[in-house]
Amino acid sequence: MSLTPSIAAQTLRAEAAKRILLNDGAFGTMIQSYRLEEADYRGSYDLSRDQKGNNDLLVLTRPDIIDAITRAYLDAGSDIVATNTFNANTISEEDYDAGHLVREMNVQASRIARAAADDYQARDGRPRFVAGAIGPTNKTLSLSPDVNDPGFRAIDFDTLKDVYADQAEALLDGGCDFILIETIFDTLNAKAGIVAIKELEVKLGREIPLMLSMTITDMSGRNLSGHSVEAFTYTVRHARPLTIGLNCAFGADLMRPYLQAMEQVADCLVMAYPNAGLPNELGAYDELPADTGAQIADWADAGLINIVGGCCGTTPSHIAAMGAAVKGKAPRTIATPTPSMRLAGLDPFVIAA
Repeated sequence: MSLTPSIAAQTLRAEAAKRILLNDGAFGTMIQSYRLEEADYRGSYDLSRDQKGNNDLLVLTRPDIIDAITRAYLDAGSDIVATNTFNANTISEEDYDAGHLVREMNVQASRIARAAADDYQARDGRPRFVAGAIGPTNKTLSLSPDVNDPGFRAIDFDTLKDVYADQAEALLDGGCDFILIETIFDTLNAKAGIVAIKELEVKLGREIPLMLSMTITDMSGRNLSGHSVEAFTYTVRHARPLTIGLNCAFGADLMRPYLQAMEQVADCLVMAYPNAGLPNELGAYDELPADTGAQIADWADAGLINIVGGCCGTTPSHIAAMGAAVKGKAPRTIATPTPSMRLAGLDPFVIAA
């Protein structure tokens, strides 16, 4: 079946060939700065459970805040803004008794980001893009939550695939350009998301550009399901992602060696968005924008990135510092691996041609 190509993906690749692009930063960090109460989260919805902390619901109850945060990142120089939908799926929203609002959340979140991105593009003609953000949910396909029953799974592949598909379709209906499956702690979860998007492409008759972002759980350089960054890259490269990369987990200093390992084998754009260092004993992030910027400058000088942004603890000031750090520096050259058979268990296995 022939799919209608994505003009947004073509434009992003063209822009990324000229310069290092900027993603946005953390939404949760910025939302916390507003010190919202239960009434802000709940709005007029009659829900049985407390909603304080349900950041995704704010696209419906306080869209002004989500719009302001999005525009603050665009003011800081972001080329890509993500939707405020990390937990806007029926699994995660069950914790808040808000599963029935998931489609509305995703459509509205995408519309908020789309309107802001279009406004800024109209001002100066520089393309802006919207990534529909999909988090990993709070379930894992690879591991049992019951130590006494290693074969037990809290969810099955097809159910999770359908959860991803429903969220992705709503995000696309709201106008996003790409689907970003982020903070991937379980590679099999990501596989369910990939299958969901590929099936959705057939349903809609058009290309849906995928952005995939893995998160490392400790200094071993692996995600929770045990994959190294190289093994993860080989495992998902069949999906032909628009971008692949790393987010969350560490600050830029500790993420660097794992990013370097990934960029050497990735035959697509690499996007990385680290935390603002590691959290302190109170869970807050102390790394200053200037410090983050200096570390991102090192990434750029080493040719590690095509797109860079921030995760937990980052703010528009961090993004602006990143923008200053990479200005005028050449983007990473996309790897062109020699033809070989590339397999992956928990580690990569390459059979040279």
